[in-house]
Amino acid sequence: MPLPKLPSRPAALLDLDTLPVPEPSAIATKASSDLPDGAADTDVIEASKAEVLKPQPAAKRQSVPAPTSVHAAPSKAKDSATTPKKTSARVNRKRAAGDIKLFVLDTNVLMHDPSSLFRFQEHDVYLPMMTLEELDHHKKGMSEVARNARQVSRSLDTLVEDIENFEQGIELNRMGNKDSLGRLYFQTTALSGHLPAELPMGKADNQILGVVRALQEQQGSREVVLVSKDINMRLKARALGLAAEDYFNDHVLEDTDLLYTGVLMLPEDFWMRHGKDIESWQQGGVTFYRISGPLCSQFMVNQFVYFDGSMPLHAQVREVSGKTAVLATLRDYNHAKNNVWGITARNREQNFALNLLMDPEIDFVSLLGQAGTGKTLLTLAAGLTQVLETKRYNEIIMTRVTVPVGEDIGFLPGTEEEKMLPWMGALEDNLDVLNMSDGDSNSSHEWGRAATMDLIRSRIKVKSLNFMRGRTFLNKYLIIDEAQNLTPKQMKTLITRAGPGTKVVCLGNIAQIDTPYLTEGSSGLTFVVDRFKGWPHAGHITLQRGERSRLADYAGDVL
Repeated sequence: MPLPKLPSRPAALLDLDTLPVPEPSAIATKASSDLPDGAADTDVIEASKAEVLKPQPAAKRQSVPAPTSVHAAPSKAKDSATTPKKTSARVNRKRAAGDIKLFVLDTNVLMHDPSSLFRFQEHDVYLPMMTLEELDHHKKGMSEVARNARQVSRSLDTLVEDIENFEQGIELNRMGNKDSLGRLYFQTTALSGHLPAELPMGKADNQILGVVRALQEQQGSREVVLVSKDINMRLKARALGLAAEDYFNDHVLEDTDLLYTGVLMLPEDFWMRHGKDIESWQQGGVTFYRISGPLCSQFMVNQFVYFDGSMPLHAQVREVSGKTAVLATLRDYNHAKNNVWGITARNREQNFALNLLMDPEIDFVSLLGQAGTGKTLLTLAAGLTQVLETKRYNEIIMTRVTVPVGEDIGFLPGTEEEKMLPWMGALEDNLDVLNMSDGDSNSSHEWGRAATMDLIRSRIKVKSLNFMRGRTFLNKYLIIDEAQNLTPKQMKTLITRAGPGTKVVCLGNIAQIDTPYLTEGSSGLTFVVDRFKGWPHAGHITLQRGERSRLADYAGDVL
């Protein structure tokens, strides 16, 4: 019986005259993950004389075009089953030209983001031995840094499982991270790059700099980049002529001026371009408008739009479908008849915020603004109204991260709530405002105020962030104050505590971040604002105008 014909193969992938054929004994033990850098994407195997050459699948080192730095977000790799020829050839050309970078990670990057190993797309990652030593030194304890160090160690343990040869590198997509198309390299030999004599080699940072210098000399034309969250480390590296970058993958936005504000001012020609074929109807005391026009595609669900021209409009976007949007009129909380626990809105943004806080369909609200814009006061007023009057929620739970502005005053005595009270000065101040009398000094009013304050305090619980894991809040009004000091991971931990019927409100000012290694672009508050925009059950408002006092407003502008 004649043998079947050999399968046809593209010449770019298979050249039968030049392609080496491995020995049959080596075929059974050869794994795709053991291929060295620059190896061919296909192997031709001779199983026996009775078998024909069979095409092998393309290697896993396929990727989209390489980004210029770690600033770029991870992108999806193309399916090797559909485009093996183009993708494999592209990766080989990039590696041959030195476009695949080698990123040397400082310890603080791994402890800041345990998943940073898998955030460099098709580029390779190198871990100096000193980085592993520092990870081992910081793994003990219950702090966030210790937990991150242990998580990195577990990830590395999984990656190196069943790997015998570390010299060829370890594929980072072994754990299912499909966006991680590079390899992980460990320092297995002593590397000593030439550094100035003024830098003592006993210091961990200087040893890592020496490894970077040695790698730069070994790799030749290939770019070696140090990634560190330590500014002084990056400064020393650049002074030595070494490429160094901050770790930017945790940044939601490069420029916080582009952060979603939740408010959009309509242009002057809005009605001219969107005033045709308007549909309107009323439902539940709210008037709805369906409009069509080019601006509708830029709307976000639950975004507030306003127009102060001859035909003023203050509305909330309820639906967006292509160039068609549905707008809903708002409840006017500027009027005294619509006061919330005696509080009325003093400006446009406060009115928008109260519409979000009082809406039972909104489960998550984030309020940004500088000091004195009324974030905490509006939130507490809406919470007390819905807890004590409408009975929508059972109680108010308030929490915040305990990061001191000055020197720490040490351990505080008492229970959890007593320990948190010094951090809750804003709560006490706003409760005093909400419980102010009408000016009458009658003793009966004083007794009434005291009874009301006791009732309010019985329905407000102050909790610490340290004991939030594993909890579930049912029908609660959860307030997260000073949320700009939370990391994205901590923010996720808090928000996922919400059970059925719970509303979560995040308050903060990203210009007042006290947590080390957090910036305006990587704060957990910035993270949730960007991730929740457009969700039908979430809303955001950036409060612009201060209402505390003329002194506070002026100080906020000039100081």
